Amino acid sequence: MNTLIFRTVAPVIVSLMVLFSIFILLRGHNEPGGGFIGGLIAVSALAIFAAAYGVAAVRRAIVFHPLSIAGFGLLLATLSGMVSVFAGVPFMTGLWVTPSLAGVDVPLATVMSFDIGVYLVVVGGFSSIALALEERDGF
Repeated sequence: MNTLIFRTVAPVIVSLMVLFSIFILLRGHNEPGGGFIGGLIAVSALAIFAAAYGVAAVRRAIVFHPLSIAGFGLLLATLSGMVSVFAGVPFMTGLWVTPSLAGVDVPLATVMSFDIGVYLVVVGGFSSIALALEERDGF
């Protein structure tokens, strides 16, 4: 499926899908969504990009090896849970801080860093599988 129309439209579709996956990731704490669903949308975008331009182009675009991305996400998610242990509350208890940046209070939570870790685990793990399958099938 390497047509001119598909190769022309694929970057626009991929960009919108990645942007939407980040939106789903960020809204997931208070509403439906989160790291897992956002990660699946991002992996779908990478699969479309691989179908249009090949696996080598996707590997160049993501820079790091997919399993390294998954490993970093797992580390981030684990550290997010450990912060609560060091604060003296049960493991995976959500903690919030609100630093002031340029006069604006920015609420940060361990819940968000956990969701970002899950997002990276899903993107890294599933993209590794998808790229291996697409290399085998010869897209």
